[in-house]
Amino acid sequence: MHFLSFTGIVTAIQQFGTGLHGGMSGCTKLFTVENERGEIVNFVIEPETYFVPHETIRKGDRITGFYNGDAPAILIYPPQYPAIVIAKESDRYFVKVSFFNEALISDDGQLKLNIGRDTVIQMENAQSFEGNLGNRNLIALYGPTTRSIPAQTTPFKVIVICQ
Repeated sequence: MHFLSFTGIVTAIQQFGTGLHGGMSGCTKLFTVENERGEIVNFVIEPETYFVPHETIRKGDRITGFYNGDAPAILIYPPQYPAIVIAKESDRYFVKVSFFNEALISDDGQLKLNIGRDTVIQMENAQSFEGNLGNRNLIALYGPTTRSIPAQTTPFKVIVICQ
């Protein structure tokens, strides 16, 4: 999966009645997000959407939505994408959602993960993950990076996307 992202301010949150996952009963939402250039994206939020951190998003929050760039998208304006991960902006860490190869380098070649002994590694359901992190879709929460290419960091937490 090739992840793309869009960052902006949540300008509206509404029920989304797709009929999937009980959409008519409130289990699916639509987040409207606008960036500083006035571009707008609608993210479909389903029960499977992973939120970093696990907190409620409200109108006015600055978020980044990550979605599958390889998936077909309906041709409407504003564009509408099923969100895989939503990350609320934080001054404590950065978030990278990507496929990481066997050397733990992101698919865009911009970030290399150096797993430390204090790095928390878990699945989306908060259970510990015991397998190999290479060649997987990961959510990395990290702080400072080197100025090298790719930038290197020891993440605080790595979440394995098992879907």
